[in-house]
Amino acid sequence: MNKKRPVNLDLRTIKQPLPAITSILHRVSGVVLFVGAIFMMYALGLSLESQAGFDQAAAMLTDSFIAKFIAWGLTSALLYHFFAGLKHLVMDAGYWEEIESGKAAAKATLTIAVVAILLAGVWIW
Repeated sequence: MNKKRPVNLDLRTIKQPLPAITSILHRVSGVVLFVGAIFMMYALGLSLESQAGFDQAAAMLTDSFIAKFIAWGLTSALLYHFFAGLKHLVMDAGYWEEIESGKAAAKATLTIAVVAILLAGVWIW
């Protein structure tokens, strides 16, 4: 084994292809959904306690800027994760695995996700 090969450990200098970026974002959105479940479980628990708790949760989600921002962030993560997951399922079935079709699928995934996220933002705000 050749021990004199070059090693680049600075990840900022590596240019990732678009399909790799969409795959990394798919994993990041999964982590965001996992962590964001804490906020949603709190809101669900509060809303199921009593009528007053439901009113408090509803008021929090309609009046608070931070709660709306968190809800939009979680909705955005869910939408991106859904569309990227569909792309991964299609790739697992054996389609869009070539370089050019993979790039096109990554562009389509990002475009559809951005449009869906913007529409969700209009709906939430």
